Amino acid sequence: MGSSLIKLISIFFILITIFTSQAASQSDECESESNSSCNNKSAALPLKLIAIASILVTSMIGVCLPLFSRSIPALSPDRNLFIIVKAFASGIILATGFMHVLPDSFDMLWSPCLTENPWHKFPFTGFVAMLSAIFTLMVDSIATSLYTNKNKAGIIPEGQVADEAAVTTTQGHYHGHHHGPKIGTEGSQLLRYRVVAMVLELGIVVHSVVIGLSMGASNNICTIKPLVAALCFHQMFEGMGLGGCILQAEYKFLKKALMVFFFSVTTPFGIALGIALSKTYKENSPTALITVGLLNASSAGLLIYMALVDLLSADFLGPKLQGSIKLQIKSYVAVLLGAGGMSLMAKWA
Repeated sequence: MGSSLIKLISIFFILITIFTSQAASQSDECESESNSSCNNKSAALPLKLIAIASILVTSMIGVCLPLFSRSIPALSPDRNLFIIVKAFASGIILATGFMHVLPDSFDMLWSPCLTENPWHKFPFTGFVAMLSAIFTLMVDSIATSLYTNKNKAGIIPEGQVADEAAVTTTQGHYHGHHHGPKIGTEGSQLLRYRVVAMVLELGIVVHSVVIGLSMGASNNICTIKPLVAALCFHQMFEGMGLGGCILQAEYKFLKKALMVFFFSVTTPFGIALGIALSKTYKENSPTALITVGLLNASSAGLLIYMALVDLLSADFLGPKLQGSIKLQIKSYVAVLLGAGGMSLMAKWA
């Protein structure tokens, strides 16, 4: 499964390379930075360094909050408050796809800096986003099937494996009350949580690197200042959504730590990469516009699919919310607040 996924990703980047090699600039202005007073490289660098530190901290806070919620009874996964907070975070992820990533891709791939044919004659953004959503469904479905076949005996939360082994060793033999692997509905649900957590992390990581790269390569202090605050808000609450999925997946500590690490460092890494490439990377060049535009479109399709299908639909059509109209209404309000807040951020980022 992993090798086939790498092959598909490699094919995607090869296609991007083919497209970008055929692109041609229609104006010298597209290859050079604007002479606006907002473009100040020396003033932009300290802002970028502040952005790296602040985004790293807020990302870690956001993704770690749900993981420590077990010590707070009101925020445990089986309580209503956790469902409401997760709905709020899911609304943020949905708005990120629709209000931030998708419009950015449209702007880039319809830029006047790209040739009329083929970029202005075909809606590549919608096409790539659609393919990305179908591809995410395929990965979601195949991964679930593979893991189900691999774990036909059942699925045990990874934190419980050592405990059960210790119990077996201590007792030396079974007394009829040994708890075997989880089977049936509970095991299948745990499996879904694990697949959702991994696929969602993949989409967020790609999206975060692209955002960071764009910020790091830019020297426009007028856009960087509000973007830092917007990205801190975005990363914190997007992290809460991912953290809730990681918590429900019941991974061992090491795997949780790795997922937290990759989520937290991808945007700062993208900013650092953008700073390093700022001399050669021109955000209005055809190569940059096509590459980032196609990556944004694919990221948008993935995030929209995950938010609607694996997060919102799974919860709202699940037994807990279906059993309480009052909880449904509260969760819908939370979704609207999360989506509305992130949509408002589109004014600055």
